[in-house]
Amino acid sequence: MSGTELTVTLSGATAADARAVVRVLEPAFGQAKEEPPTSEDVTVHTARFEHDPADRAAEPAAGGPGHLSGAVTVTVQGAPEAVSMARESLAHAFTAQDQGSVSGDQEQEWQLLLEP
Repeated sequence: MSGTELTVTLSGATAADARAVVRVLEPAFGQAKEEPPTSEDVTVHTARFEHDPADRAAEPAAGGPGHLSGAVTVTVQGAPEAVSMARESLAHAFTAQDQGSVSGDQEQEWQLLLEP
């Protein structure tokens, strides 16, 4: 099966918060395509992962608790399987509240509010 892209967008996050979220997703998705964000001047952080189910475990990562400086809104977009895995990984690591989802023919988008 060919890989698909998973896009994660964070708002209300510091650079350290964005890096914490990226680190939680890396066990399930591998390294993000770009370096983790470092600038504190950025108001929206984006990370992209290449998701190939053949290369990764079928279960979401059971990482330890993540550390955030404040509430962070996260939007995860991609293939339904990748979005579900990302959502579960984030819910295992952070206190997460579902904020809703939108589904299309080939993609799904899910928004979560992560709290410290």
